[in-house]
Amino acid sequence: MPSAELPRAIALQQELLANFGALLTPRQFRAYYSRFLGQFPTPTDARFEPFMADAVPCEWVTPTGLTTTRTFLYLHGGGYVIGSPIDYRGVLPHAARAADARVLAVDYRLAPEDPFPAAVEDAVAAYRWLLANGGRPEQTVIGGDSAGGGLTVATLVALRDRGLPLPAGGVCISPWVDLTNSGASMQTNADKDPLVKKDLVDNLAQTYLQGQDPRAPLASPLYADLRGLPPLLIQVGTIEALFDDAARLAERARAAGVAVTHEPWEGCPHVWHWFVSFLPEAQQAITHIGQFIKERTGAVPV
Repeated sequence: MPSAELPRAIALQQELLANFGALLTPRQFRAYYSRFLGQFPTPTDARFEPFMADAVPCEWVTPTGLTTTRTFLYLHGGGYVIGSPIDYRGVLPHAARAADARVLAVDYRLAPEDPFPAAVEDAVAAYRWLLANGGRPEQTVIGGDSAGGGLTVATLVALRDRGLPLPAGGVCISPWVDLTNSGASMQTNADKDPLVKKDLVDNLAQTYLQGQDPRAPLASPLYADLRGLPPLLIQVGTIEALFDDAARLAERARAAGVAVTHEPWEGCPHVWHWFVSFLPEAQQAITHIGQFIKERTGAVPV
């Protein structure tokens, strides 16, 4: 049964969408998105350390009392146009604690300044840096939300195709994996989803692709060859316009021989994890993510 707090989360997303309509430039979108996510408390029991992974800006998020060397490499959402690791400081410490892992949050390049495939190249570069600096594939999981969920799958495909050692798993939160935006739920959940609307994601896709093929496998990994990828955890809310992106990804990945845990969350909106400071469904979903990461990486004491 949906929690009593869930309507508040939905109302906050409705407010976010309503304010998007008055924003004209990517800079304005980014500033408002940062203010929106910045209203939620940042846990005090974590350390944030910005650094450069070669040429890619990143941030370490390290929870107090970390007891392992596992890493959760995280790719934020924002339609490839907005978002940054700083915006996710209210969320990622919770994931770090749940997984008993340090989080490597990647500040990949954004469109329109840096269109596809810049985000994929930066995610691959950050993973390469991790491996070159003591990270071990079997102790690493890659994950992300929304566009970052799609970027997670694209990164795994790119790593496989380049012959790099694959991480132990992937976590896809409300993943946007089809930039044609042709999933049936884009229409059937249009009136239920408080944030993701087809005109919005169509504009984001155009900004990111800038005339490139929306079915390109590293742009829309729903159309990629998924064979050989590590196990995936896919979480999605049942009222999401992207519900069918997640469902189709799970179906195609299973058909390719990938182990998939597909979790539809009743009544939840897009990336409800943002609201972990007050929403039980977010707290529970992040606990599931932590369990998945622990299961995939095993016992890895410091």
